Amino acid sequence: MKIAGQNFTFVDTLNSPVTVPDCFVMRDSKIGSGNGEAKLYIASKTVMYPFFGNKGFVAKCFLLKSDLLSYMNALHAEYLHPSQAYRGADEMPQLWKERVAKIESLPEVIEFHVSAQDQIDGPRGYVNSKDTGYQLIREISLPLVTYISVMQLTDSSGATLYYWKLFADFEAISDKKAALVFTYGKKGEKISEPAPEPKVSSRQNEIRKARQGQGVYRDKLLSECPFCPITMINDERLLIASHIKPWAVASDIEKLDPKNGFMLSPLYDKLFDRGLMTFTEDRRIVFSNWISPKNKERLGIKDGQFIQMLPLDEARQSYMQFHRSSVFKG
Repeated sequence: MKIAGQNFTFVDTLNSPVTVPDCFVMRDSKIGSGNGEAKLYIASKTVMYPFFGNKGFVAKCFLLKSDLLSYMNALHAEYLHPSQAYRGADEMPQLWKERVAKIESLPEVIEFHVSAQDQIDGPRGYVNSKDTGYQLIREISLPLVTYISVMQLTDSSGATLYYWKLFADFEAISDKKAALVFTYGKKGEKISEPAPEPKVSSRQNEIRKARQGQGVYRDKLLSECPFCPITMINDERLLIASHIKPWAVASDIEKLDPKNGFMLSPLYDKLFDRGLMTFTEDRRIVFSNWISPKNKERLGIKDGQFIQMLPLDEARQSYMQFHRSSVFKG
């Protein structure tokens, strides 16, 4: 595979993405009261060591400027209209501009090293670094909203490198499941029951239903395409009304627009929703490089396969531009 003009050999991906907790991010991005810490939980030590190296490892890693700019563009709506009570909530629009400007000033490839934090007892595996690239991750990450995928590669000389890529979790923005942030590295605490929701208008109710793939949005989408264009399954009980431009960053009009969606079978809905699959302008399916080759084989459909029945009119092409640039994990 070619990244930033260089040829690499794919080796593996970290089996689960790294969720960025509140304690890891810089002050203005925090939603809790803690002071923060630089170490980052990667996975259990039984997973971390085989992936990054033996105990005491120092791993050479890199970020791509183009990835970081795409990530910031995907989060623009979150900076303008925060879904969480960030400490710097009032300054978020300005912070977005400053962070984008900082990224634009960086080289195309941003290298850094991470080292194992073996001094920390227990089964959990942590890394840390004082390098600029690692500190940049801390600066631009948003708790719970940001997650990191890591790919293991070898270059033409056989050296091992780790490609880090930041992603926006649009589902987390919608759901605000903050329990994952506040129980990071701790025993789970009982979460209080939510307060009763206030009465909402019929339009607000339809918008809420659209988020769940229900209501008028689903009905209109089914009338246009009453089957999954990939599997051809037409049993409504097995179809999900999937948004192209995620509900979390869509306007009220876009949330209810049936052109902002496809009817998909559950597996392909999940792939599409999580940015692990997209479609080209000529109706070809594209799978993310962040799916392992073995799992791609198990999907039962080939990368680049033509999906003849995919309803890609001009309106959907416009939404698909956003999906390819800001949702798809290429």
